[in-house]
Formats: sequence, C-alpha cells, structure tokens
Amino acid sequence: MKKSELKSFLDFKVEQYNTPEFIDSDPIQIPHQFSKKEDIEISGFLTATIAWGNRKSILKNANRLMEMLDRSPHDFILNHSESDLKSLTGFVHRTFNETDLIYFISALQNIYKNHRGIETVFTQNAEKDFLQSAIHEFKKVFFELPHPSRTQKHVSDPLKNSAAKRINMYLRWMVRKDQAGVDFGLWENLDASQLSCPLDVHSGNVARKLKLLKRKANDAKALNDLDIALRKLDAVDPVKYDFALFGLGVFEKY
Repeated sequence: MKKSELKSFLDFKVEQYNTPEFIDSDPIQIPHQFSKKEDIEISGFLTATIAWGNRKSILKNANRLMEMLDRSPHDFILNHSESDLKSLTGFVHRTFNETDLIYFISALQNIYKNHRGIETVFTQNAEKDFLQSAIHEFKKVFFELPHPSRTQKHVSDPLKNSAAKRINMYLRWMVRKDQAGVDFGLWENLDASQLSCPLDVHSGNVARKLKLLKRKANDAKALNDLDIALRKLDAVDPVKYDFALFGLGVFEKY
C-alpha cells in the first residue's frame, strides 16, 4: 500500500471510530461522567491505571472506585481522613489492590497540594516533540512519598523500555482536542503533536500488518518507531490513528 493510500485508509478508519459512540464501550466513559476539570483528570488517571484485561471488568471496577470516592474524586483526594480510607478496603482489579489504591490517593493529594496538579507536573517536564521523558519525571514525583515497592509497577516508565500504554492513553484523553467529543483536550499547555500512540497488542499487530512497525516487541523502542511513522502521516495529530489501529484490531480483527 502506497503512503497516500495508507493515509486515506487510516483517515477513513479514524472517522469511523472517532465518534461519540466510541465512548459507550471504552474506559473513557468514566471521566465523561464528570464536568469539573480536576474530577475529569483524576478519574481519568485512576481509570487508565486499571485499564487492562476484560473491558467489562475495567468499567465495573472503575465505576466502583468512583463510588468509593463519593463521586467527587478531587474533593476526596484533597480532604479525606484516615477513616475515609477504610472505605477503600477490599478494592482489587487484577494485581492492583487496596494497598496500591491507598498510596495512589496519598500521591495524588501530594501532587495537587504541593505540585499544582497532574497537568503541571507533565507540562513542566515535557519535551518539544515527545512526552515520554515527562512520564518518567511524573513517576519520580508520584513516588516521592514513602510507598510500598509493589505499587511502583502500576506506573510505567518509558526510560525503562516500557511502551507505557495506559499513561499514553490517559495523555491522549487529556491533551488531544477532539472535534467528535471523545478526548477532552483539557490541558492547554501541551499539544497533540507531542503525544504517542497507546501501543498494545491490538494496535501493535495492526501496525505491523500495515508495515508501520517492524519491531516485534511492544516496548519503548517500538513506540518510538510507531511515533515516527504516524507523524509522517499527520504531524499535527498523529495519535488520532490510535482510533484506527485499535478499531481495526478489536472490532474488525484485522
């Protein structure tokens, strides 16, 4: 397939899947339940953190988590007491459990009280063209409090060769300004051109079939290769092709 044909094909698939209907079956529906900026970004971060495995299970547990946070995640983060944390007992999604969740609550409180919020941490550490080093710096800030060593695995680090799929998905939600109303585009100081495609087994397999990607492993090196390929198709909004690659892989078994 020629580059022009590939671009036309993928642009068509973006239009097909980047629609409001996409929200109904995707974890992004959780932050869409909120209107306050901080509630959207906190609910989005927590949802993205547990967004692996069965999609019905992800949605069920993310909704349960929002209930545990009294459907006011920002207020809960800032003002919770020790007794409030007891309400989180028993939460589990695959390997993410109550121990991890309780630390996440403390870490987010620290970020909002002492670092001016998640957006600021990413913005201050962003490079001109990429956000992967900003993810690395975010993880350092996130774990600057005493924490269980087991919890570190739930925030990926691109500088340790992780594709950081869930955080890159979260950044797409927060940064990309989406005319269809799927992604939020809340963060004004970062640009869609800096985003990386959330690389997982589905998008990776489709990218290889389309010869956008040669590397077999879905790691940070593969992500960089895919970034380069997608930026050649659209330098302004390369991550829009996540909708095409994901849709082809999940809904069409391409």
